[in-house]
Amino acid sequence: MKNLGLALALGLIISTVALSQDSTGIITSELVKSGSSWDGSPLPAYPTGKPEITILRITIPPGAALPQHQHPVINAGAVLRGELTVVTEDGKTLHLKAGDGLVEVVKKWHYGRNTGKTPTEILVFYAGAENTPITVRK
Repeated sequence: MKNLGLALALGLIISTVALSQDSTGIITSELVKSGSSWDGSPLPAYPTGKPEITILRITIPPGAALPQHQHPVINAGAVLRGELTVVTEDGKTLHLKAGDGLVEVVKKWHYGRNTGKTPTEILVFYAGAENTPITVRK
């Protein structure tokens, strides 16, 4: 999976902001709503050009680490199973577990590592522009 190392590093703001149930029994849970990445940095403007959304499902084996990388575009995701630790080049660290949502850091070098004993699976959404990379390796 070519984008495995590129895709990750889901900068995260963890919160379960709202939980609601309608009259049909459908439950909606807001994982994240933020104008900042998990390290508190404000999100940049969306890129110009034709919009392009990318959604990746990434599985990281126990003990595996993604290479250092950065994302030129805004992205957010959720940990579906397992555990993940994200570390920025300046030493900020975020620990995540299944069910946690996040807003990734943008244009900052970082990596993610599966710190658990089972595979970690994440779902990541990228809001980019056509012909713009979603991830750049260091």
